[in-house]
Amino acid sequence: MPDARLRNDFAFRTQVILVFAVALAGGAMAQPRCSAESGALRTPVIELYTSEGCSSCPPADRWLSTLKDKSLVVQAFHVSYWDYMGWTDRFSSPAFNARHRELAKQQGARFVYTPQIVRDGKDWRDYAGQVPEAGERARVQIALQRVGVSDMYEARVNPLPGVARWSAYWTITEHGHVSKVKAGENNGSYLKHDFVVRQFVPMGTFDGPQLLKLDAVPGQPEHPRQINLVVTNAKTSAPLQALSLQCLAKSS
Repeated sequence: MPDARLRNDFAFRTQVILVFAVALAGGAMAQPRCSAESGALRTPVIELYTSEGCSSCPPADRWLSTLKDKSLVVQAFHVSYWDYMGWTDRFSSPAFNARHRELAKQQGARFVYTPQIVRDGKDWRDYAGQVPEAGERARVQIALQRVGVSDMYEARVNPLPGVARWSAYWTITEHGHVSKVKAGENNGSYLKHDFVVRQFVPMGTFDGPQLLKLDAVPGQPEHPRQINLVVTNAKTSAPLQALSLQCLAKSS
């Protein structure tokens, strides 16, 4: 009898260990889902054109940081045309200069300037103290998701009736960057940046529903980021809908 009880107890413990191991394996195989879908109202799109070499830009950068946790798509494009002043902005890109000038051209402006806030494709000078809210109906539906646990993302874009040709672009924006500026107009300043555009990928123009994909630059756990997709009117660049997704970065 004692031997039988020992055998039964051993068998029971073995079953418990096996069940626990299977549960752990199932959890390891499960991939965390990170996805979002756009709503019925159009999400406002805010763009800041700024530079670490511009002495009047830090107040606009600080205002932009107040937009965290708002239902907006926010992007800080650092332009490079201030770099000639002696300080190279590490976040700047000629591609952002080109976007800035194209927006000015579409608005009939004769020049670009910094800091400039662009709201839904239009110059917005009285932004201080304001937070844009969604208002008009969206013209496009977006479903955005990360593919597995990779740095690949995909978005299914479905234009609503009445929408003809449309365009789109991806951005990746990051929070919590700090720079000690050692030259130029902001010499000696510590500048803090949020919503910094680290990747900008125009996707061209389309008709009808489309599946768009992004191979994102690797994320950094110390800099929370958003994956943004902005869908616009192909002719006017006015936003039709925008969506932002925040997923945890992979630890190195």
